[in-house]
Amino acid sequence: MTDRKKITIGEIRRMGLILLLLLLACKEKAPFVPPPPAVTVVQPVQRTVTDYLELTGNTQAIRTVQLVARVSGYLEKLLFQDGQVVKEGQLLFLIQQNTYQDTLRQSEAQILLQKAQLDYAETQFIRYSNLSQEKATSQENVDNWRYQRDSARANLKAAEANRDLAKLNLDYTEVRAPFDGRIDRRLVDPGNLVGSGQNTVLAEVNQIDPIYIYFTVSDSDLARLMKEAQWTPGKTNAREWPVLTGLTSEEGYPHQGRLDFASISLTSTTGTLLMRGIFPNPEGKILPGLYARVRVPVKKGAALLVPQEAIGYDQRGSYVLSVNEKNVVQRIGVKTGTRIDRLQAIEEGLTGKEWIVVKGIQKAIPGRQVAPEKQESGASAQSSPSPTPGQSKGGP
Repeated sequence: MTDRKKITIGEIRRMGLILLLLLLACKEKAPFVPPPPAVTVVQPVQRTVTDYLELTGNTQAIRTVQLVARVSGYLEKLLFQDGQVVKEGQLLFLIQQNTYQDTLRQSEAQILLQKAQLDYAETQFIRYSNLSQEKATSQENVDNWRYQRDSARANLKAAEANRDLAKLNLDYTEVRAPFDGRIDRRLVDPGNLVGSGQNTVLAEVNQIDPIYIYFTVSDSDLARLMKEAQWTPGKTNAREWPVLTGLTSEEGYPHQGRLDFASISLTSTTGTLLMRGIFPNPEGKILPGLYARVRVPVKKGAALLVPQEAIGYDQRGSYVLSVNEKNVVQRIGVKTGTRIDRLQAIEEGLTGKEWIVVKGIQKAIPGRQVAPEKQESGASAQSSPSPTPGQSKGGP
């Protein structure tokens, strides 16, 4: 009985194992369905913005003068430090003066001599004129003293002119700053003969407050400026057109000036128009010859803005990915406009009610569902990267 019972239990165990294997073999595996990927979405922001032309230019001094020795002589003194700021009328160079001082004294002495001769000739002419009326002298004597008087008067004027020239040459021995500015290094050291035979350049002075920035505008941008902004060449005085600029070492466009000049014709080889802005430079930080970024406002109006990272590009152009009410991703072709800080203006394609994907764009595939997480547009804009320099921008 014991052996028979053991056999029965073993058979039962084998049958149970077989049944379990049969059940596992017959059971079908359920397919694994991954959850929709999570993405962050925001709605476009509507804001009034200014559209700009973004250009490049170079700085240039508003005035540049070469200080030249206008008289001949030895350079005696140097009265400035190379590169320093100078004021209008400040004495910079002193050329040997003794020769010109003596010439001035000679001319002044000659004036005294000619005055004496004029006084004597005038007295004699009056005397002989009276004698002629009394028939006590001939008319020839009267005419002679009239001639002597007129000659002395002419000689006096010539002496006075020589005196003025001598004084002017003496003034030229003092080379002074023609305006407030900054002087370059000296080109001649004291002790050298200057102004002999040809003009000798002593140094150069630049006026950099205010300062010019020259830039060029293409024919298409010029047409846009004239059509959309109603700007007319040659009438800049009637309306001061603002211009913004920033240097390579600066962020944004911290310097504001105005449009000062536009050329009368476009360059035929490049199709560009030369323009100039003038900017205050009281601290002299903007030096001539620097590269500068320039902004010229064109128009102002309302625009829809989205974070820059939401913009994608393919063969069909620029686009954004939006999520509809069923959480399905859609591709929307858009026309981009100016950039404002870290946002991109959209000129065509959006109504403002769409939810635009800004994070998880790689997981958002058009036609498939996602798990959107709605976020405020301002928070997304703060986390967005800065715009690439040199691209079109706008501003509020």
